[in-house]
Formats: sequence, C-alpha cells, structure tokens
Amino acid sequence: MLGNLELISRLVLAAALGSVIGVERERLSWAAGLRTHMLVCVGSALIMIVSAFGFADVLGTQNVVLDPSRMAAQVVSGIGFLGAGSILMRGEIVRGLTTAASLWSVAAIGLAVGGGMYTASIAATIIILIILAGIKPLERRFITVKQRRQVTLLVERGALTFHSLHEALGAASPRVKQFVMQQSDDAPEYDVVMITLHRVSMTEYAAIRDRLRQLPCVKEFREDDSTS
Repeated sequence: MLGNLELISRLVLAAALGSVIGVERERLSWAAGLRTHMLVCVGSALIMIVSAFGFADVLGTQNVVLDPSRMAAQVVSGIGFLGAGSILMRGEIVRGLTTAASLWSVAAIGLAVGGGMYTASIAATIIILIILAGIKPLERRFITVKQRRQVTLLVERGALTFHSLHEALGAASPRVKQFVMQQSDDAPEYDVVMITLHRVSMTEYAAIRDRLRQLPCVKEFREDDSTS
C-alpha cells in the first residue's frame, strides 16, 4: 500500500501535468481549459491508485479474485463523455476534436502518474504540449494555407451581400472566411467583391466556384493563383 506522502505526491504531480496541457487550451479560450484538464488528470490518477491499491484488504480473502486493471480501463471509455462535450458542430465544420484528444491524452497521463510511471507521464506531457503548441504554427504555414482560396467577383452594385452569398452557397457557406466589398474604380455601377475561402478541398472549391459563376449578378469571376 502507498504511504500518504507518496499518494499525495502522485495526485499533485497529476494536477501539475494536467495544468500544463490545460494552460495551452485555456489560451485558446476553449471550454475545456485549465481546470477541466487538471480535474481529468487528478481524477484519472486517483482511479488508477484505487484500482491498483484500493482493494488490498480483500485480496487475501478466500475465493476473492480481482483484476486491478478493470477499474482503470473504464477511464478510457468514460472520458469520451467529456470529449464529446467539447466537440462543436458549426455547419459542416467540426471544432473541438483537438481538445477532445487532449482530454483523452491527459486521462492517460493521470493513469500513468497513478501507476507510478513518472518518466512516461512527464515525457508524454512534454510531447503532447509540443504537438498542441509547437506543431500548430507549422500546420498553419504548410498545410492550412494550401486549403485556402481567394476569388474576386465583379458584381452589379448592391446585388450581392454577405447574407445573400451564404444563401447561395448553402452548406458550403461556413468555408467563407473573409468577405470584402468595394466600389469598382473603372465602373461605378459595379462592386468588386473579394472572397476568401478557408479549409476547402479541391472538390468543394470546384462546387463553390461553379455556384458563384452561375449567380446572375456576377459579371466577372477571377481566381487568385497565389492561393491555389
């Protein structure tokens, strides 16, 4: 059985490691932030401790057979409820998957701390933090930018608004990240509309491009090759 100092130390370490991941999520203003990650990590560590040492008194009893891994195993499936709560659906865009994955990973860290695997838990925390905070700038620079498209439309004056654009695109409207309209210098009766599409695949872009070209108010359609 663990001593009181060792037991408390494991719970404190779990809280500390969970807070490291939680701070990164809190920085991005996610609902599952600092306190949520700390609670998940401490709770997982406590369940692991209870699973491993909490039934020591009855293990010597005749005809009593216990599997100490069964209780800890429920954390892996049970954490799915919290993960599902952090996932949001906005149109066709799913947000919160990374936070759900971080909660699941923090639960694993808590189990490792509860099991006394300090090196593995600390190493996992560092690796997860690098993935969350360090990989994201690279992802934005080398991956997300490849999924961004910009088009310029010449439309009849006042015929196209942000609201009417969303109605025209339908389910693809969440892909519109920026909508800029200004009066044409060459032809005052027309507006120049610059639209930036975010996280759009080639198939989606082709469908959106066709819809924009078919709008009656669109007199000219131009693609920005620099974002292709």
